[in-house]
Amino acid sequence: MTMKTREIYFRNFIFGVDDSLVSTVGLLSGIASAGVERETIFLTGIVLIFVEAFSMAAGSFLSEASAEEYSARTNISQSRSFSASIIMFGSYFVAGFIPLFPYVITEVPVAFPLSVALSIAALFLLGAWSGKLSKAGIVRGAFRMAIVGGIAIVLGVVVGIVLG
Repeated sequence: MTMKTREIYFRNFIFGVDDSLVSTVGLLSGIASAGVERETIFLTGIVLIFVEAFSMAAGSFLSEASAEEYSARTNISQSRSFSASIIMFGSYFVAGFIPLFPYVITEVPVAFPLSVALSIAALFLLGAWSGKLSKAGIVRGAFRMAIVGGIAIVLGVVVGIVLG
């Protein structure tokens, strides 16, 4: 596997996990803070995870293929773009269940803060891992990922409260 291929796969993995955690917890937090029933929150989360995992995979495939064709100025094999899209799908799909899981095991008043805490912790760990692999710094990567994701979570809660 070439360095460029590893970079593409790494980018798609990080993007998939990050976007899934941020999008899913942001949506679930917004809905939960609007006072919606747990079953509705769960259904919304499941629909989001399935639809967005596929959407993100499709976007990954199309953007990676287009970028590769642009660089080569010709049609090329789509196998690397397809593999990147599978990584995007899998990382988005699996990570989406982290913020959703608390709503499966407990009621909304407990699930809501637990979902937020698990998501921020997962973002922190993802950022630390990313920072270590990229040599950008574990602490820097961890806090950058957790803070940016935390802002999205706050936005979801504020919108849910204001519109709920």
